[in-house]
Amino acid sequence: MSQVLTLTDEHDDEPQEGVDWALWRRLLQYTRPYRRDVRLLMLGALGAAATEVAFPLLTRVLVDDVAAGTAVDFVGYGLRYAALIALMVASVWLFIYVGGRLRTHIGHDIRRDGFENLQRLSFSYFDRRPVGWLMARMTADCDRLTMILAWGVLDIVWGTALTLGIAAAMLAMNVGLGLLVLAVVPVLAWVSLRFQKRLLLTSRNIRGMNSRITAAYNEHVMGVRTSKIFVREQHDLARFGELTAAMQAASVRNAVLAALYLPLVMTLGSVAAGLALAQGGFSAVAGSISVGTLVAFVTYAGKFFEPVQELAAVFAELQMAQAAAERIVGLVEAEPEIVDGPDVRAAAARGDVHAPMSGALEFRDVCFAYETGEPVLEHFDLVVQPGETIALVGATGGGKSTIVNLLCRFYEPTSGEILIDGVDYRRHGLHWLHAQLGIVSQVPHLFRGTITDNIRYGRLDAGDDEVREAARLAGADDVIAALPDGFDAEVGEGGARLSTGARQLVSFARAILARPRLVVLDEATSSVDTETEERIQAGLEHVLADRTSFVIAHRLSTVRSADRILVIDGGRMLEVGSHAELMARRGRYHALYTRQSLRDVSRVEGAWPV
Repeated sequence: MSQVLTLTDEHDDEPQEGVDWALWRRLLQYTRPYRRDVRLLMLGALGAAATEVAFPLLTRVLVDDVAAGTAVDFVGYGLRYAALIALMVASVWLFIYVGGRLRTHIGHDIRRDGFENLQRLSFSYFDRRPVGWLMARMTADCDRLTMILAWGVLDIVWGTALTLGIAAAMLAMNVGLGLLVLAVVPVLAWVSLRFQKRLLLTSRNIRGMNSRITAAYNEHVMGVRTSKIFVREQHDLARFGELTAAMQAASVRNAVLAALYLPLVMTLGSVAAGLALAQGGFSAVAGSISVGTLVAFVTYAGKFFEPVQELAAVFAELQMAQAAAERIVGLVEAEPEIVDGPDVRAAAARGDVHAPMSGALEFRDVCFAYETGEPVLEHFDLVVQPGETIALVGATGGGKSTIVNLLCRFYEPTSGEILIDGVDYRRHGLHWLHAQLGIVSQVPHLFRGTITDNIRYGRLDAGDDEVREAARLAGADDVIAALPDGFDAEVGEGGARLSTGARQLVSFARAILARPRLVVLDEATSSVDTETEERIQAGLEHVLADRTSFVIAHRLSTVRSADRILVIDGGRMLEVGSHAELMARRGRYHALYTRQSLRDVSRVEGAWPV
């Protein structure tokens, strides 16, 4: 289990060798619609930096006036300090308010674009990426990037302006003392970059381990019955202990690095301030600089290392976050493998409308292989008449689901053609084809909401009467009526509040409401009880009438009424015919049906075969 949990995030947070500025420029495009906010953010950063530079200069003049023994206008100085404080407060308020708003806008736009692109991507994209991976892109990675794009811009502008302002002020007051303080900067920058990179890496390790611990905790709580049945409590505890021990080690390393880093920075800052104070003190005694200048230098020496430290942290974060940036850009800019051709897009732009589907289908010398290159379907030919019901049976992995997935154009043939009403289906629009489909799978997915909401998902403009009629045709009306809230009953996440049979009936009603011309039932009755199966079979007579349909079934009793039954194995059609024809032939189908019938009788009599 721990190995599986590692696969999705291993090496995701390793620091990169350098900053890929082209990548970050692409992400900065998300700030373009909010140029006004960016300008206000920079204005706030510059205002804060300017006031921090101005305070020691004003203090320098005040100290020199007091040291000179002249009459000092303390009220005037007080008003100047008050004005600088007011400017500082306004600048801080401005960049906190605008920065938070900018981060929210950017996060909204990235998530919107990411989700929009996910709707366009082909099924093969989701085959290669776990759900958790995709969720992490739109949550943790997105939060991480919005922090950098908003607050990183602020820190860079503020840190650069403050660093340059302090350096310019020190060099303007005294070149020798200024160079003496600045001599410590390269050492501080090197130390900050090295430590920030390591601190960020250990922080990411802690977060990654925390995610794995959360996932493991959730998995074991959900599977607690299985653990107890197989007496695996101690084994699971040991595996969980390995994860917590790894997090403990990462946390200790992070704490040690943090404990070393801050004293080092403080030491370097103190060295710079000490050098300025020592050399400045001798110069002040000699009369070459004023006392006010010495006070300003010591203040600047203490302040100078704050922006350098922040800039080092920002650049280290940019390096650490590049993996997240690449994943976000890769998701937002990913291109679907199955798209409408130029002719189809041009026709759609002209407003051309496809004729309704009659339901005539043809597989013409179709071959297909997944990315592994292993052929799944080889030279498959099939002609289906409108309104015909085709059943696909055979061993698991024989190619039944592949045939249906190709028909629905979730994938496209490696070679050969699939024709709809005599036309290659690639010359039709994807939206047109999918609008003709009604699919009921073995494990139906229901969305959070009421039963009415989930049935209406088949056709969003359907009225309540149409929803209830679809439920009646599906045989679901009695089951729904028995619920406390009837059609207004909440189904819970994924339909968890309903039984397996009720979920299947609701999904069946949803498919009926869509009024499809092409119906696909993929093991739709394999996980329901006999009573629910009978309800679905009764509803099928209404649904499949005058509609072309494909039925995948392992329970062969459900396909006896199909017009043709195809026995599929190894990507080839071994037998084809009606139930009676195949039974009379006494071939593969006869063997499968007979064996399954005997097994069913054994179950009823309680004599399970060993």
